[in-house]
Amino acid sequence: MPYLKIQMSRGLEPEKSKALLAAASQRIASELGKPERYVMVELTSNPAMLFAGTDEPAAFLELKSIGLPAGKTKVLSRALCSLLEDFAGIAPTRVYIEFTDAAGSFWGWNSSTF
Repeated sequence: MPYLKIQMSRGLEPEKSKALLAAASQRIASELGKPERYVMVELTSNPAMLFAGTDEPAAFLELKSIGLPAGKTKVLSRALCSLLEDFAGIAPTRVYIEFTDAAGSFWGWNSSTF
């Protein structure tokens, strides 16, 4: 049920993209205490982005999950920014993250909802 969408203005080689997706999936599962089999991660590279008036590498992330605790957002922010810096060379000062706590009845899966 956790869904992480990563949009970054920089492209990565296919193997590096796969490694970033895998690392992000594992990290989200670990930090949220959720089974990784429910984690979905999407990576979109090279959209046109302007942040703080420049086109230097930047990223926008959306993390949605059922029961996303507000007390975890700082830890998650640090972890996600670290992944982007390590895998894509994007500075944490060039990253925005939107966190959303979703109600289980508004999250569909397997022909039903949570």
